[in-house]
Amino acid sequence: MTAPSGRSGLPGLPGLSVVIVGGLHADARRAAVARLLADVPGSVALHHDLATAAAGTVVRTVRDATGVLDAGEAPLVNDCACCALREDLVPELERLADAGRTPLAVVELWDSVEPKAMAEVVTAGGLTVTGVLTAVDPALVLPYLGNGDDLADGGLAAAATDQRTVADTFARQLEYAPVLAVAESPEADDEDRELLAQLHPTARQVPIGRGDLADGPAEDGLTVPAPRRRPLTPLAEAALAGFDVEAAAAAQHPACALLPAEADAHGVSTLVWSRRRPFHPERLYAALEDLTCAAARSRGRFWLADKPDTLYHWDAAGGALCVESAGPWLASLPDAAWEMVPPVRRAAAALDWHPEHGDRGQHLVFTSPGLDRDGLERLLESCLLTDAEYAAGRDAWQRLPHAFDTLLEV
Repeated sequence: MTAPSGRSGLPGLPGLSVVIVGGLHADARRAAVARLLADVPGSVALHHDLATAAAGTVVRTVRDATGVLDAGEAPLVNDCACCALREDLVPELERLADAGRTPLAVVELWDSVEPKAMAEVVTAGGLTVTGVLTAVDPALVLPYLGNGDDLADGGLAAAATDQRTVADTFARQLEYAPVLAVAESPEADDEDRELLAQLHPTARQVPIGRGDLADGPAEDGLTVPAPRRRPLTPLAEAALAGFDVEAAAAAQHPACALLPAEADAHGVSTLVWSRRRPFHPERLYAALEDLTCAAARSRGRFWLADKPDTLYHWDAAGGALCVESAGPWLASLPDAAWEMVPPVRRAAAALDWHPEHGDRGQHLVFTSPGLDRDGLERLLESCLLTDAEYAAGRDAWQRLPHAFDTLLEV
């Protein structure tokens, strides 16, 4: 099949296809990229090394399965290495597309760069992202989720102002990608693999190991070009399956995220806790440390009695908690404003609508090995309004101590 406008492409996928491969597990990430380069003839990988940012530049390399084809430097933009990556990446991809010789460009992200931002940059540049993969070593999932160190302490910060931690960065990398490239890991046990499965149960897991080059059946009839056509390997197929940037962004919103379901296997548990009663702000605030440390990973949405119109996002990993406003509950909006709300958000609210409280409610998910489910549930229940406090009504609720104002910088 000949691609339009003189641009190369895989059969059924005209033009340059772009797949983004990220992850803090550098060895697994490199293995996934090498596998894709070997699987798809004519493909190239682009990588921007931000480790040189302190010297004022970002080093860009372009390579194929045989080695480095080109190398260059991109200057920092506003003293920000990640900004330099954004400014340099799309022109490089456009150059590859215009040359018409490359069917697949693999964008290998630097360690702490998150795939969401880069997928949106590439799509906004008019290019086609066909897949987003996060490469993972199962034996490292728990150590990274439990690592509350700042990225800067390990030389992994993407900018001087980068205040992210290893744990929260890894969690976002893991949960954004619909495909996990899972490295063979002799050190990983059933608990490690179960933790990975429970953290992102909707992800497609594709093993990357010695057997990946074997021919196998291809779904959707996609095959790689000559010289020897063969069915796509599972990893290449996943990289070319298609990716919807807008849907992926919507799926990160706490009101409509596809959070993990109840599970308990191989020593790993996921507790899904939902209630239709608001939290007492002072009691919840007092319990934050215990709740944050109760699980390797917890996330979701919650409702404070003193702030009945605001949906709050709960995001915890590595012993650190991020709480922030995620906008209004839909029940607090006038009817006319609903048209400005994304359809996926309206649909999620409709599926869980309460006749009195609308979409307001608690929905928190805790995943961890050795989770104390009973103790965690008791602690959460103790933070809700009592029957007497609930019966006092909303005017009384809003007079409760505004314990979260300092945390939220209100």
